[in-house]
Amino acid sequence: MSNAIVKQTGDGSVVADQLWQFRLGALPFAAGLLAGVALARRAAARVTPPHRPPTPTGWPVNFAHRGGVAIVPENTLEGLREAAALGPVVLEVDAQLTADGVVVLMHDETVDRTTDGTGRVGTMTFDRLRELDAGYRFTPDGGASYPWRGRGVRVPTLEQLYGEFPDHMVNIELKGDRPGSEAAVWRVVEAAGAAERTLVVASDSRAIRRFREAAGGRVATAAGIGEFVLFWLLGLLGLERFAPVPFQALQPPDHYRGLRVVTPRLVRKAHRHGLRIDVWTVNEENDMRRLLAWGVDGIMTDRPDLLARLVAEG
Repeated sequence: MSNAIVKQTGDGSVVADQLWQFRLGALPFAAGLLAGVALARRAAARVTPPHRPPTPTGWPVNFAHRGGVAIVPENTLEGLREAAALGPVVLEVDAQLTADGVVVLMHDETVDRTTDGTGRVGTMTFDRLRELDAGYRFTPDGGASYPWRGRGVRVPTLEQLYGEFPDHMVNIELKGDRPGSEAAVWRVVEAAGAAERTLVVASDSRAIRRFREAAGGRVATAAGIGEFVLFWLLGLLGLERFAPVPFQALQPPDHYRGLRVVTPRLVRKAHRHGLRIDVWTVNEENDMRRLLAWGVDGIMTDRPDLLARLVAEG
């Protein structure tokens, strides 16, 4: 999901190494960190939108990650319908621009992993994308079967998502690097009248700042990687009150290279600052139970069916 600290490519995770050149176990850089805080505050002040959206509350804890990667074709209307049928869920999707400026749901920069086609999303027109079978590569059993092949599953638009699910909360991760993509996403959200039920995140802090500017602060956002790292490190020093907080949510991974990122302390600090905290990508029952007990607000999972059962059990 968001993708703070770790970026995903395909089904796996790749470390965002440029942000982790320091050793997390030692904190001798406090002075430099505080200088960074001052710079971050000045940067945030330059792009502060005229409005500040409220922190989303009362949302389902079950974030169906791309609809539920383990059980349905990801980022498709068919898969999202399966997730919505499980009960209260937040629909978590990825959005990027086609060559002709249409906002579509697609995680990777290319269509190769999830469809029967090849090529970069940003160089393809929407009409070309619509020719592809978006259920072609999905297999629930390691390649023994491909139950969604040839069933008319297509790459959908963000506009179609909002039209199909007018009452669901939506978590959008911005993908791709086409200029104007953040503004294009905002226009779709605005046209759908969905600002109050949408949360937007990007791994790149610059991209999420551009979205905040484009939306004029009318849509809640989560911290980008740099923003989260700053908040998290200041929290370790007990100095999180100095962190600029232009966001309404933290969306970190549960752990990183054996390091526990999400802790009860982080959850408490987030809530004290009026932030929600949504954790990704959590697929094991024991981890889900632990995070629910810690009071996280959202759990992004490839197994929304499993999490739905745990939530129903109370």
